[in-house]
Amino acid sequence: MMLKEKLKLWLPVLIWAGVIFWFSSQAINKPAPFSWVDFIIKKTAHVIEYAIFYWLVWRTNKSFKLSLLVVILFALSDEWHQTFVPNREGTLRDVGFDTIGGLFSLLQIKKNL
Repeated sequence: MMLKEKLKLWLPVLIWAGVIFWFSSQAINKPAPFSWVDFIIKKTAHVIEYAIFYWLVWRTNKSFKLSLLVVILFALSDEWHQTFVPNREGTLRDVGFDTIGGLFSLLQIKKNL
């Protein structure tokens, strides 16, 4: 595969990873009281953003397992990164939601093959 073709496949992955990283870098002024609506919106966002990330990674290599591994490792690194951002926390629960997003994408891709 030529460099131009590889770049065409990998550039969207890198851009999307950058978008995820940017959102995770946003400090929170002060934690808000718990709200189910807020919780559902944020966790749905995790699932969607990592479903997209999985699909973008899968497009580059066509490996279900490798793509899921990349999603999980990136989710772990992103949650760790959030521990350095003011008033943010990294949680394994969010890695779980991210992984669910990857799995949804995996199942959808397999269904459509």
